[in-house]
Amino acid sequence: MHYLQVVLVGVPMTLYITVLAFLIGAVLGIPLALGRRSSWAPVRALSRLVIDILRGIPPIVWLFIIFFGIGTDVIRLDPFQASVLGFGLIAAGYLAEIYRGGLLAVHRGQFESAAALGMSRSTVMIRIVGPQAVRVSLPSAATYAIGLLKDSSVAATIGATEIVFRATAESRATGAGLAPFVVAAVVYIVLGTPLAWLSRVADARMRARVAR
Repeated sequence: MHYLQVVLVGVPMTLYITVLAFLIGAVLGIPLALGRRSSWAPVRALSRLVIDILRGIPPIVWLFIIFFGIGTDVIRLDPFQASVLGFGLIAAGYLAEIYRGGLLAVHRGQFESAAALGMSRSTVMIRIVGPQAVRVSLPSAATYAIGLLKDSSVAATIGATEIVFRATAESRATGAGLAPFVVAAVVYIVLGTPLAWLSRVADARMRARVAR
């Protein structure tokens, strides 16, 4: 119970990092996904390059670059801010590809029909294509959120006081070895279970709608 109490102290920080990073990624992923579908080749190429960079660099490297590289006397970032920014940028790259997959799942005929009716591109995206793409993307986005929850443990390397940081500190202070980390693993499972359930429910509902 002592180890559980220690680990639970880090839960709010883990959730803050996960939720805020996901929200940043959800917003920044939209222009990146639209850029990948742009009619201008330079915009498509630039969007793809940004997405590849965001997804290609390991999270721990991003955190080091942002915390130790960007964080200077001029721009001061604490471990929490650097973690949210770093994971938010990474989430933008992954969610952009999830969004793009959702857009590709919408039948092209709907774009053509809307164009024939004289609807603007923005209206088509907001009222017709966007809602359908969101439904398709929701299961994958929920699955990514689970991965982001687990990846947030990397934030401990720059001093963010989340679950793994607390478990590591307790292990070093008491010589408990593996026990605090086992408790941390159980806590991660408990936190991730609702997201996994949401992902399955969303996927089942999406399949049911498509089957009609």
